[in-house]
Amino acid sequence: MQDAAQRLNSLAGQLLGAPLPLRIRAWDGSEAGPPGAPALVVRNRRALRRLLWKPGELGLARAWVSGDLGVEGDLYTALDLISGLVWERGEDARGLGAALRDPEVRAAVRGLVRMAGPPLPPTPPVEEVRGRRHRHTKHSDRRAISHHYDVGNDFYELVLGPSMVYSCAYWDEDGTLEDAQRDKLALVARKLALKPGQRLLDVGCGWGSMAVHAAREHGVTVVGVTLSQEQAAYARKRVAGEGLTDKVEIRVQDYRDITDGPYDAISSIGMAEHVGAERYLEYAEVLNRLLKPGGRLLNHQIARPPRRDESGYAVDEFIDAYVFPDGELAPVGTTVTQLERAGFEVRDVESLREHYALTLRHWVANLEAGWSRAVRLTSPGRARVWRLYMAASAVAFERDQIGVNQVLAVKTPAGTGASGMPLRARTWN
Repeated sequence: MQDAAQRLNSLAGQLLGAPLPLRIRAWDGSEAGPPGAPALVVRNRRALRRLLWKPGELGLARAWVSGDLGVEGDLYTALDLISGLVWERGEDARGLGAALRDPEVRAAVRGLVRMAGPPLPPTPPVEEVRGRRHRHTKHSDRRAISHHYDVGNDFYELVLGPSMVYSCAYWDEDGTLEDAQRDKLALVARKLALKPGQRLLDVGCGWGSMAVHAAREHGVTVVGVTLSQEQAAYARKRVAGEGLTDKVEIRVQDYRDITDGPYDAISSIGMAEHVGAERYLEYAEVLNRLLKPGGRLLNHQIARPPRRDESGYAVDEFIDAYVFPDGELAPVGTTVTQLERAGFEVRDVESLREHYALTLRHWVANLEAGWSRAVRLTSPGRARVWRLYMAASAVAFERDQIGVNQVLAVKTPAGTGASGMPLRARTWN
């Protein structure tokens, strides 16, 4: 009779249509699979029940977050192997309904059911967001932002480091995370051509990093808006500590409620992913309305590749349930089109995909180095969410499964075409 790991390894191969590229270590201590590969640790039968009741990404996420499933060995290698297996099957991979018409797959599912034990559905981990009905109303956006950002400023300091910048850094050949985040803020400021006396609106200002940099280094007056109470409190304290209270105002405010334009420039760094497909044109129109003629927008946003059957924005089950509720990713071409529809002239698009992969690896290293404290500050499940989401995102950026782009756009004055942009190539690199 086969032990648990051998049986699971065989069933996984039947389900996937290819050998599982990881070893399996089961609850009975048995192991099977490729020698030297990272091990997928199935700690109990409940992990199987989670997968059977919620096949696919969400079931795997629930098993990971609850601690029923883990990885022993290099997590990046494990995720890369799994990602490669899924990616190679392509977008046309058969759906669950079609797969279950295959006698071999049905037999594998029956085998998992027998191994899983009592057929009661396990309760989802408490870290999962459930029961949402409305997307991207002001109320639902506040709840979604609170879920992700109001985890505790101490936790974010542990992960992000002293810069408290929660977006892609801008790397040189060498240098620290702090250097790279400083260089990213400087890059944004150069693209916006910030000058003393100007007004900058920083939409989704986070913990105030861009606002402080712009006021301190370029002499501009800044309004930063966020929906997170904890971010705002931290940013205000930071502004006061820098002696910039006369230059920087931090508000808890929805971008749709901003009425005190016009501004000379707008930065939106890592915020637009939260806007949603139905609201994106409105978002672009609001920002256009808040800019002076000739004003610049720097929109820094994660993107996904387009699909052949493109039908709008994409929602990732794990990310939606545990990380960014209601977050949606679009192709960069869709973003550019919406900005142009709102009246912007798009002048530059720069991909920073590899830069985000490096940034995420540094954040994961910070989390792992401070793991015990991270668990104390949040919960074991929440710490596992962050480790998986950041490591998996790093692999996705490295594989070009997602990207990140800075789109520079101008509110070119109607009838004049005077963009104010330099004639020659980029002046900000």
